[in-house]
Amino acid sequence: MMRHIGFAWGWVFWVLALGPAMAQVAPEAPALRAGWREEYARPVVIYPDDDPFSRAKAKLGEILFFDPVLSGARTMACATCHIPAMAWADHRAKSVGESGLGMPVRSPTLLNVAWAARLGWDGKFPTLESVAFRAISAETNMNLSEAEALRRLQGSPAYVRLFEASFGTGRVTAKSVEQALATFERGLQSGPAPFDRWVAGDETAVSAPAKRGFALFDGGAGCSACHSGWTFSDHSFQDIGSATGADWGRGILFPSSVALRYAFKVPSLRDAVIRAPFMHDGSRKSLISVIDLYDRGGIDRPSRSSLIHPLHLSAGDKADLISFLATLTSDRRDFTAPLLPH
Repeated sequence: MMRHIGFAWGWVFWVLALGPAMAQVAPEAPALRAGWREEYARPVVIYPDDDPFSRAKAKLGEILFFDPVLSGARTMACATCHIPAMAWADHRAKSVGESGLGMPVRSPTLLNVAWAARLGWDGKFPTLESVAFRAISAETNMNLSEAEALRRLQGSPAYVRLFEASFGTGRVTAKSVEQALATFERGLQSGPAPFDRWVAGDETAVSAPAKRGFALFDGGAGCSACHSGWTFSDHSFQDIGSATGADWGRGILFPSSVALRYAFKVPSLRDAVIRAPFMHDGSRKSLISVIDLYDRGGIDRPSRSSLIHPLHLSAGDKADLISFLATLTSDRRDFTAPLLPH
C-alpha cells in the first residue's frame, strides 16, 4: 500500500515540477479568425443560364477535350497540355504547340475554373466558352482553323449523333463546341483533401505545423488577401514583383495602366504541391522558391501590388507554410480517358 502511495506522490511531484517547463516547450494551438471554416468550405458549381449543365453535353465536351481531331495534324488534344494525372496542367515551364513552337506562358491548371471570372494569365478570356477556339486555332497551340474543325466534326456520323443528343440538333456550330467543352471543364474540381476534412471539424486531419502554416497564411503573412476562399484564389491580377521586360501580363491589354503592368492572374493553390513549376512562365521550380520571392517582397516598382512587401519569415515559418500547402493536395483519384467516336 505504502509503495503505491509513494509512487502516486512521486508522480504528482514530477508533474508539478516539470509541468511549467513542458508548457513552455509545447507549441500553442494557433489562433484563427472567426468564420474561417465557412469561408473555406466547398461551394456548389453554378452553371451559367446560357450554358446550363446536361450530362450529354458534359460527356460530349469530355470526348472533344481528348480528341486530337481538333488539331491541325491530329496529333494534339486539349488534354495534351491539360493532363489529368498532372492536376490538369503539364509540368512544363512553357507549353509547346503542335507546330513545335513554344507558347509564351505555361498551361494553367483547369481545376476549379468554374469559379474563375476571367480566364488566362492576363484575363483576356471573358468566359470559359471563349477560350476553346482561341486555343484550337492558334498557330502556337493546336493550329486548326475554326472552319476546318467544324467540317471535321460535321463529317463524323458519331459526332453528329453526340451533338444531336446534347443540343437537339446534329448541326455542329462553334457555339455548341464551345459550350460542350466549357460544360465538361466546369466539372473539373479538386477532390477532397486533408484541409477539407479539417474545415469539416476533424482536428486530426492536418498536422500541428500545417495548422501553424495556415494561421500564418491567413494572418500575418497576408497570403489570403489574394489566395482566398475554397479555390484559394480571388481571381484578381497582381504584380508580385517577379516578371520583367516586355512580359507585361494584363498590362498588354491596358498599356496606359501602370497598375496592371506585370499583373498576372492569381492562381488557385489547390493541388499546388503537384503542379510545379510555378508562376505564369514556370520561372519558379519549387514552392519554397515561391515563398522566398514573397518573403523578399519582389521587385519594388510602381506597378507592384500594395499587398506585396518583405515578410521577414523564419525558416520555421516557411516550413510551416509548406506543410499547410501540402494539405490542399487532393486524395488520389484515377481518371480514365473516354473512348473516341472514330
